[in-house]
Amino acid sequence: MAVYLLKTEPNDYSYDDLVRDTRTHWDGVANPAAQMAMRAIKKGDEAFVYHTGTERRIAGLAKIVKGAYPDPEHPGETAKGDPKRVLVDLAPVKAATKDATLADIKADERFAEFALVKQSRLSAMEVPPQLAAAMKKMAGL
Repeated sequence: MAVYLLKTEPNDYSYDDLVRDTRTHWDGVANPAAQMAMRAIKKGDEAFVYHTGTERRIAGLAKIVKGAYPDPEHPGETAKGDPKRVLVDLAPVKAATKDATLADIKADERFAEFALVKQSRLSAMEVPPQLAAAMKKMAGL
């Protein structure tokens, strides 16, 4: 099982919205590198829901309930024959019980090469297993 980090602007769609809805499709990811990460997401994987904007923190943990599938709003294929854009469906698992902020993550040298730190505009990324465990602990998950 892999772990990913998916960013959202909490004013647009927050972890609390996911809890209320019980399940949603994750859309709006356009960056090619983020789409590569999205294409790799499988049912059963986990995802940190990360609030951007003024919060900049891990808001909760979600479970992928449907792996990557073509986004009907953005039809077409890449040069490799992959769907141009994909979506995943996720459901809430647990809200963070501790603040695990971007500042906390940046202050921890284990995260120096992590995409959240090095590619701050990337909206979807895989989290290496050792970092996923550290992030869960930081966020009380």
